[in-house]
Amino acid sequence: MAESTGLNEACGVFGCVATGNWPTDLDVPHTIYLGLIGLQHRGQESAGIVTSMGNKNSRYKIKKGMGMVNGIFHEEELLKLRGNLGIGHTRYSTLGASDTSNVQPFVVETLHGLIAVAHNGELTNAKSLKTKLLKHGVGLSTGTDSELITQLLTHTPECGEPHGANWIGRIKRIMSETVISYSLVIMHDDKIYAVRDPYGNRPLCLGKLLPATAFAGKKEVDKDDLDGWVVSSESCCFNSVGARYYREVLPGEVVELSKEGVKSVYIAPRPNDTPPAMCIFEYVYFARPDSIFEGQMVYTVRQRCGRQLAKEAPVDVDIVSTVPESATPAALAYAKQLGIPYGEVFCKNRYVGRTFIQPNMRLRQLGVAKKFGPISENIKGKRIVLIDDSIVRGVTMIPIVKLLRAEGAKEVHLRIASPPIKHPCYMGINIPTTQELIANKISMDKLAEYFDADSLQYLTVEGLKHAVQQGIKDDENDRVGHCVACLTGQYPVKIDW
Repeated sequence: MAESTGLNEACGVFGCVATGNWPTDLDVPHTIYLGLIGLQHRGQESAGIVTSMGNKNSRYKIKKGMGMVNGIFHEEELLKLRGNLGIGHTRYSTLGASDTSNVQPFVVETLHGLIAVAHNGELTNAKSLKTKLLKHGVGLSTGTDSELITQLLTHTPECGEPHGANWIGRIKRIMSETVISYSLVIMHDDKIYAVRDPYGNRPLCLGKLLPATAFAGKKEVDKDDLDGWVVSSESCCFNSVGARYYREVLPGEVVELSKEGVKSVYIAPRPNDTPPAMCIFEYVYFARPDSIFEGQMVYTVRQRCGRQLAKEAPVDVDIVSTVPESATPAALAYAKQLGIPYGEVFCKNRYVGRTFIQPNMRLRQLGVAKKFGPISENIKGKRIVLIDDSIVRGVTMIPIVKLLRAEGAKEVHLRIASPPIKHPCYMGINIPTTQELIANKISMDKLAEYFDADSLQYLTVEGLKHAVQQGIKDDENDRVGHCVACLTGQYPVKIDW
């Protein structure tokens, strides 16, 4: 379990277009709402939905707010958002303050009508882009690079576009000016454009909304019978909206979604023919385990990480366990690989969150004890190996080991199913400063002692890459590649902050 004070994903984006005749019978706002609920793990700070009837110069219906998705949108408000298409966003801030002015999607007026934009990621050349816009007299009202993208998109090309706005051309121009990191959903008139940066650093995928007959036993659904199309940061939310996974948006691809269906309209090249660079920590921690990336389920990849960890860092113990619950797939695979029983040592209290009120010093000092109840019979007198998916600042691991010792553990060994995090991320993940990262504060040979553990070992970078990439079918039109900059300090592009 990465600590709540550690890694945080930036955002989740979602879009929905109804197919067939408009006005549609499809409940577009509720579909987007449920999609955002499924992406809530990617951001809990704010959320927004923008819908439209899709007619020329249609009025946009907007609802945005601070907090969790189900606290912002209520039944009567969703009814007011009725439309034929729409996009949504759930946010955890990286750049920009935590206030309503930064809540997405952004809606702006252009010479050719309104557009709405939702963005996941961070631009590595935001500084130069901001300077360019300011020199052109464009004012910026937020501190986000998402606004930079929106304003770049609205900037009329030098040709003046005598035949009307060429939105695909404008998107191409943006992709040539900034190559990482963004997954975008852009709504204008009757279309949504799904855009993924050329390196594929942030995920984005497509799903088809199935008709009611698909849930009544009919296995095959004709493409003409679909209720609509959705685009999402992750596929984990598709079941809850009645959608079936279709495919990923490829790195550098622009996909047009309309009532006629989906159409790939452009694929941007990567500079110098470099390999793609999807964030490897989507597999390790950020994504929900039931999501699909690069043709494989995240849960399966986490199992492979556990098996690889067992090969690289075995230990002779009585029981394999984990802190609930993101590292559970790795722990189960680690145990199976070594033939050691897996057992729970903690019971998680699911009703204690970040807003838990601690009325006095005594309760504050309880720390993790308010979140995890020890299962004493699996701890007392046992040699335990605890599997975790990552350690960031290390503030949570100290009291966890202390709790196991207090319950009578004979030995406590730590095994981490990813390498040590040593470098900041400039591409959409909120990683603490270099000085705050425990892997930079304490030398590797002293970490076990620091946590009061009998031993500690991490998965190697090569081991992680092998676990992730062995299940990917190498498309002859593309190469396999992942961003491991936070582990190695080697960034896929030059950082211009």
